[in-house]
Amino acid sequence: MRDFVVKDFAHWRTIARNLIAEAAEPGTVDLHDNDSQQSLFGSGTFDNETRPLGGTPPKNAPSARPFRVSREFLNLAETVGYHRAANRWNLLYRTLWRIVNGQRHLLRITTDDDVLRLNKFEKEVRRDAHKMKAFVRFRKVIRDGEEFFVAWHRPDHRIVRKIAPFFSRRFKGMNWTIMTPEESVVWDQTSLTYGDGVPRSQAPDGDELEDLWKTYYANIFNPARIKIKMMKSEMPVRYWSTMPETEIIDQLLADAPRRVAKMIRESEGFATTAADVIAQADTPPSGLEDLKSLASTCSACDLHLPATQTVFGEGPMDARLVFVGEQPGDQEDIAGRPFVGPAGQVLNDAFAAAEIDRDRVYLTNMVKHFKHQVTQTPRGKKRLHQRPDAREVRCCRPWFVAEWNFLTQARVLVCLGATSAQSILGPNFRLSKQRGEIIESDFCPQTIATWHPSAILRAGDPKASREKLAQLVNDIQLAVRHTSG
Repeated sequence: MRDFVVKDFAHWRTIARNLIAEAAEPGTVDLHDNDSQQSLFGSGTFDNETRPLGGTPPKNAPSARPFRVSREFLNLAETVGYHRAANRWNLLYRTLWRIVNGQRHLLRITTDDDVLRLNKFEKEVRRDAHKMKAFVRFRKVIRDGEEFFVAWHRPDHRIVRKIAPFFSRRFKGMNWTIMTPEESVVWDQTSLTYGDGVPRSQAPDGDELEDLWKTYYANIFNPARIKIKMMKSEMPVRYWSTMPETEIIDQLLADAPRRVAKMIRESEGFATTAADVIAQADTPPSGLEDLKSLASTCSACDLHLPATQTVFGEGPMDARLVFVGEQPGDQEDIAGRPFVGPAGQVLNDAFAAAEIDRDRVYLTNMVKHFKHQVTQTPRGKKRLHQRPDAREVRCCRPWFVAEWNFLTQARVLVCLGATSAQSILGPNFRLSKQRGEIIESDFCPQTIATWHPSAILRAGDPKASREKLAQLVNDIQLAVRHTSG
């Protein structure tokens, strides 16, 4: 057994590349972090090599042969590399060995034990990354008259280098430091510098920014959605010591009944949302079919009253490409399936032009009921589409969140139209300016917004319609390319 100390994912790629080249079977090598309970002086010889995974093996390799691996595997492996599990490097190498040696489509076998573990690790890293983005709280420190912002956070996994670039983009004009127990990062408005971890005691406490955070939290706190167990799941108690707003939770809970009455009286929100329907289920949904069945009972907002039925998403759970629109239309409401009306036909035409199979993608909407008004026409009554308002989108959004959590193989998220794009990418997103761009969202690192097919139907003239359809096709083709690298 030969031991190899792995520094990070890039280093693993180098080691794995050379081990594959010399036909080293997984059971003959042990790849581990240098804090593992293993010898740090293994017999590995590739620490200084820099060749990337894939390509042509070195000429003197015993069983040298060229090999290629998919971008899907590389993306999965890079994310799993941030996990804390001590066996992740061996698991990745074993999976790579199997792919290279005859099981090229292994990742599609979602019931395989190795693939199950890798997908579980990836999901846990993605969730931890989301928590870090949400729960890091900077405190202002003045040094020699200059402002610095410092935060301390305790992630579950080794994600500092994964998330630091996000903060450098979000807070580009600030000098900031994020400290964690294992690693810290400093941004000087130009570059990121990584250093050792520090204990919580070295992070600054209290300043005038705390009052700002408390005020902000009090304003966004929704007393109608109080679920203590869920709150602790979404905002784990271990983060509370670094989040000043949590100091006022007891006060907000005590004041909740009055605020609920005020919200209902002033129609500022709905007393319940889809999140409550999911949380109150007798048995937690175990897959998309369970989730669809649960959604069919949803009455969190008033849209269910005039609608014929809930229109849930459809498509394979292992889809790598996910499309989310605004809401079902008249024919979708009758059929109970998304994108089967005129807009759905436009989308089908775009899929055909982009040469992709609709059956291999997942299609859904942010809002699951058809919002409409009934008008009288010479031919009788007609149901006309109405755009859902922000309250209705927020109320229904947890259904999409739950769908996305089951779509563990998804690599690209495509938002069809402004409503879904702003729900995913934020209210400041502008489709007319940012359509077709690859943007990192809280759901997916590769998120694209494009025209809703209904916008093509509503275009003012045939030329404008053709232009928008061509842009939709181009954006879909871009999305497809990014599912496979």
